[in-house]
Amino acid sequence: MIDAHFHAWELARGDYFWLTPELTPVYRDVKISDWAQIAHQHKITGGILVQAAPTLEETQYLLEQANQNPIVKGVVGWIDMLAPDALIKLKQCAREPLLKGLRPMLQDISDPDWILQDQIQPVLHEMSELGLVLDALIKPQHIQRILKVAKRHPHLSVVIDHAAKPSIDALAFNDWATEMKQLAHETDPQQVMCKMSGIWTEAPAHSDVEIIRPWCESLLDIWTPKRIIWGSDWPVLEMAGDYSTWREFSIALMKAYPSHLKALMLGGNAQKMYRLKL
Repeated sequence: MIDAHFHAWELARGDYFWLTPELTPVYRDVKISDWAQIAHQHKITGGILVQAAPTLEETQYLLEQANQNPIVKGVVGWIDMLAPDALIKLKQCAREPLLKGLRPMLQDISDPDWILQDQIQPVLHEMSELGLVLDALIKPQHIQRILKVAKRHPHLSVVIDHAAKPSIDALAFNDWATEMKQLAHETDPQQVMCKMSGIWTEAPAHSDVEIIRPWCESLLDIWTPKRIIWGSDWPVLEMAGDYSTWREFSIALMKAYPSHLKALMLGGNAQKMYRLKL
C-alpha cells in the first residue's frame, strides 16, 4: 500500500514562501519519520515524497532525506523549467533513481497558460524520454491547459494532483466535473491519472469530511479505479482533519469495488505510474 503524496520540510531552510505562522497546524518541522509512524498504523508500506518549495535546493534536500529512509519509494521534485540550463539540470536530477517526477507549482503562477510556453516544451519532452511524471498541481482553470499538454506530449505521464483542487461549492461542481470528464475521456488511461488527495482542505474550515463525498464519488466515476491514485497530502491534510479520518473515509468510498480494484487505487496505480521499485 502506497501513500502517493506526502511532504516533509524544515522551516529553517527558508524556501517555503507559502508556509507562514498563520498556518498553525502545519507551521512546524515535519520529518519523514513523523509520516511513517502514522502510515504504519494503516499498513502503508511506502510513500512518494512531494516537493513543497519551488527551488532546486529543496529537491536535493528531499532526495537526500529519501535516500536515508527506505520507506520513501519515490520523490517528486522541482526544477526551473524556464532556466537556460533547464535540460542540463533535468538530466542531472534524473540520475538519482528515486526521482520519479517533477511538479511546477502551477496553482501559484498567475498566468494559467504558463505550462504551454514554447520554451517549456523541450523540458516536457525530455521528461517523457526519461520516464518522469508531470505532477500537475492545478486548479480547475488549468484543466484545459493540461489536456493540451497531454495531447502535445502523448508519451508524457501526467498525474493530476488533488483532483485539480475543486472549489467545494455546489454551484461550481458541474463545471469541474464536466472538464474532468473531458480530460479523462480524451486522454489515454495509461498516460493520465488522478490523485484522490488534497480535496478536504479545499472545503470551508472545520468542515466534516462528508462534505467532499460528492466530489470523491464523482472522481471514482469519472476516472474509474484503474486511474485513481490515493494520497494523503499529509501534513497539509491537517488543515482540514486527521490522517485516520481521511484514510477510513477513502476506503469506505471504495468498499463497493472488488479487492483487485481497491489494490490499484491504494498502491498499484502509483507503483505503475511512478515506476516504483518495491
